[in-house]
Amino acid sequence: FRRRLKAAAVAFLSAMAGLGVGAKAGGAPCAVAPCGQHRGNARAPSGRTHGSQSPSQRMMGRRSQAANPARVLAGRGRGCGAKHARRAPSVAAAAAQASSGPYDYDLAIIGCGVGGHGAALHAVQNGMKTCVLEGHDVGGTCVNRGCVPSKALLAASGRIRELQNDMHLKSMGIQINQAAVSFDRQKIADHASNLAKTIQGNLKNSLVALGVDILEGVASFTPSSGSKAGDPHRISYKVPGRVDVGGSVTAKNVIIATGSVPFVPPGIKIDGKTVFTSDHALKLEWIPEWVAIIGSGYIGLEFSDVYTSLGSNVTFVEAVDKLMPGFDNEIAKLAQRKLITPRNVDYRTGVLASRVTSGIPGVKPVEIELTDFETKEVVDTLEVDACLVATGRVPYTQGLGLQNIGVSTDRRGFVPVSDKMEVLDKNNKAVPNLYCIGDANGKYMLAHAASAQGISAVENMCGRENILNHLSIPAACFTHPEVSFVGLTQEQAEERAKKEGFKVGVVKTSFKANSKALAELEGDGMAKAIYRKDTGEILGVWIMGLHAADLIHEASNAVAMNQTIQELKFNVHAHPTLSEVLDELFKHADVDKPKGKPQGQAVAPKKVVAKS
Repeated sequence: FRRRLKAAAVAFLSAMAGLGVGAKAGGAPCAVAPCGQHRGNARAPSGRTHGSQSPSQRMMGRRSQAANPARVLAGRGRGCGAKHARRAPSVAAAAAQASSGPYDYDLAIIGCGVGGHGAALHAVQNGMKTCVLEGHDVGGTCVNRGCVPSKALLAASGRIRELQNDMHLKSMGIQINQAAVSFDRQKIADHASNLAKTIQGNLKNSLVALGVDILEGVASFTPSSGSKAGDPHRISYKVPGRVDVGGSVTAKNVIIATGSVPFVPPGIKIDGKTVFTSDHALKLEWIPEWVAIIGSGYIGLEFSDVYTSLGSNVTFVEAVDKLMPGFDNEIAKLAQRKLITPRNVDYRTGVLASRVTSGIPGVKPVEIELTDFETKEVVDTLEVDACLVATGRVPYTQGLGLQNIGVSTDRRGFVPVSDKMEVLDKNNKAVPNLYCIGDANGKYMLAHAASAQGISAVENMCGRENILNHLSIPAACFTHPEVSFVGLTQEQAEERAKKEGFKVGVVKTSFKANSKALAELEGDGMAKAIYRKDTGEILGVWIMGLHAADLIHEASNAVAMNQTIQELKFNVHAHPTLSEVLDELFKHADVDKPKGKPQGQAVAPKKVVAKS
């Protein structure tokens, strides 16, 4: 292996010499540099050079950069020579990437949430000199105002709910003084904020350790001085109100990963205290006695779980005629029985919150005007202590200057992209070297989906065709108990079956048949799989029960690898574990006998190979 690696390194250096890549007198930028190869003396945005400097000079340069945030907020102006010696690319790969031209970076990523972070890591692994431009907080919505701090609140409130369940504890022989169960609101809130800070620091440190430059400022594409569209390779960035931070950079490839913000419907004015979004709710500044939650999706359900465990009463306001409209119908009914009916929760469906007037905590209630969804007539007015607006999210794409490079968003603000995450212009043609991932493109507004899209975009810009199957991306609602799924609902599968002419198979199993769930006295849950009867193709899997969010990945990975449900019957699961819920589920699936293949014969999983 060492001999092959050494030979590859020698071949690579020889090829670079043949291309004329190397240090030149005077520190002038090289005319040609391969994608991923740090040009020996190419000038970075801060004006520093590497090729003609001594190690002590480079160290002094890094110190001066750290002292001047206008240059680089973080990062290690590293040379790529050592890194490439460790992982030398092939001559063919180097030649294929040798057309980057005199750019500051091989890849610039606008936004550093989970998607931008995942794309940056994969780019570095592919030898690309990378920077991220972040105008707010590293980690984006998920880490700072979304999935991460909300899980801290759910963890704390879940413990409280468990301790308050006297009957459950007594069934296990545990006795506890219910009067002694108490909590400190501020410490729960601190747990959430501290977790967000920790994860944010971890993400930032991982980028710095890999040599990714973190540029502070709000980024936008520079307009052209003439009639032509601006240059999508040049990005300006600045911090509003400051003149000491900012500048512009150029990159061969650019990824837009700006994420999203909470959507607030017309007629609702946010005051951040009595009428608020999830951004404000995560601070847990107070616990209202009665909270109205507009929207019964993931965000609304999770906050209902938190508030009810902390003693609040909750009223859902849902525009459609049922709760949890995005859920499989059968799972939604079970979720309503577990998460709504036994708790201090009521609901109004088929109505819109057409007007919300803020109140004063403890003095004046919040007034919510309810309008019939069909007739548009005012039907009632709710008076509550607080109102959480959980009506989804909209892309954060304003101010990017997309119009300067000939790109228009749709009416909701999403950036149009191809299956390869390429940004499409007004003529529906891919803009070369420009990509968009995550909530900004609207394909699947989940943090891990953004990360997967970022990896896919990097693969495509490196010349390895990669198309992400969004039906293989799992999703979860972290209530107690949890709900998770991948793929289609049964209703969606049956609709597709009608169009394509196949039969749908459905198989179910209960947590009551699982030894580990029974040991935890958590047998009230179910799993169901939806599949094609003729081929065994997995169309969807839904789970509600203990640790459902962890269990779903066997199914989602199977969908990603194009495995059929009959192939999963041969998987082995440790006993006794909750994973056996899926073991039982797959083994009970009844698939039509395949032609020319004897039943009972193990079949090796299909391999998915990226197109080249």
